[in-house]
Amino acid sequence: MEDLSDIYKTYANEVKLFLLCLTSNVDLAEELTQETFYQAVKSIHRYNGACKISVWLCQIAKHTYYDYLKKEKYRNHASLEQLGQAGVDFQSNEDSPDVALIKEDTQQSIHMEIQRLKEPHREIFLLRTKLDLNFKEIGVIFGNTENWARVTYYRAKCTLAERVDLNEL
Repeated sequence: MEDLSDIYKTYANEVKLFLLCLTSNVDLAEELTQETFYQAVKSIHRYNGACKISVWLCQIAKHTYYDYLKKEKYRNHASLEQLGQAGVDFQSNEDSPDVALIKEDTQQSIHMEIQRLKEPHREIFLLRTKLDLNFKEIGVIFGNTENWARVTYYRAKCTLAERVDLNEL
């Protein structure tokens, strides 16, 4: 097993990016990253090497995030739908103001539709598109199979395609 400080240095940014995809809040992602590594240290004896350390840490991060949401639900703060917006990057080629405005509107529409995806579709879509995790890793995070992750991602993609007019892009 690697030294814990080396694990933190190696995987902290990946875990933070994963949590940022879920929360769209940099401060919250940083706070949950710290909590994730705290939980990992407490349960390091349970890591059996069956999956990559990054996948194991993302599992802990996911559970840490869900615990946070449960606590926030009782505090009447932001709901799951308001947290976790995803970014869609458009490359700007010196567009005219009208084209830039259309792209911004389309980007906002895509953000909103990603938010409307039901769980676990939204989370799997973000894991695949933002963190570029493979389906096997996503399946491990959810305690499911690679095929389940593929099917769920495909369904999320189809739902988004139905909701967003891609001709506007």
